[in-house]
Amino acid sequence: MFNPNARLDPTQVQDRRGGGMGRVAAGGGGLGIVGLILALVLGVNPGDLMQQVQPQQQPEVAGAQATGECQTGAQANEREDCRIVGYVNSVQKYWTDEFARRGMRYTPAQTVLFTGATQAGCGFAQAAQGPFYCPADNKIYLDLAFFGELQRRFGARGGPFARAYVVAHEYGHHIQHITDALPEGGGTAGPQGTQVRVELQADCLAGVWARHAADTGFMQPPSDQDIATALDAAAAVGDDQIQRRTQGRVSPESWTHGSSEQRQQWFHNGYRTGDAGQCNTARGRV
Repeated sequence: MFNPNARLDPTQVQDRRGGGMGRVAAGGGGLGIVGLILALVLGVNPGDLMQQVQPQQQPEVAGAQATGECQTGAQANEREDCRIVGYVNSVQKYWTDEFARRGMRYTPAQTVLFTGATQAGCGFAQAAQGPFYCPADNKIYLDLAFFGELQRRFGARGGPFARAYVVAHEYGHHIQHITDALPEGGGTAGPQGTQVRVELQADCLAGVWARHAADTGFMQPPSDQDIATALDAAAAVGDDQIQRRTQGRVSPESWTHGSSEQRQQWFHNGYRTGDAGQCNTARGRV
């Protein structure tokens, strides 16, 4: 829940919904049904995107500024798009303060809400990719339809704090990028591979924010139920869970985001300690 009187900053979210690209897969060849589902829920490894095209200026769509109306925490408690604005504000307030405490400067990143597909600094952002962070333009791309798919196709309970987890995870990739912890290139797959380690660190950083969410002034302390829904969302996007549902078997050698157990464990590590220093997934077993 948001503090009703909290003042939101909608400029941190760029609203491109209704931009006219619809649900067409823009550019390149199509994905098979299984590939589409996997891309939808697993999202994109930001390390892969480091090698894509450089950012291009993308104008906002006239008349598509609904999030500009999001001014208060009371609205965030009522409207999904305003809720995203509130989460973005809270996450960035926490990291701004945390960086300042460490004598560093945080570089803000916008979140782009879109419908179907839009131009990103890393090429076309498509709903089928799921939410992702683009290092080339320092933006998070999110189609709100993702949350419904997560519940319908993969059995997540949903709920507001499940959305908060997704937003905070993508900002975890932004933290990795601006601290030079985001490796270039695809990395290695598998339960102990570099791709999985990157994703698990982002889960841990999301947990760190959740521990301090109330300190930002935007939110009330998350309840046990809130954390349970975040952990449930983390489990729903585990590689093993998705593989069971889509192909009927688990292939650990192809994992890129981690198992349900790994994802829950690292989010919980971050939430339990509230310390980003405890999110080092580069060493040891994860």
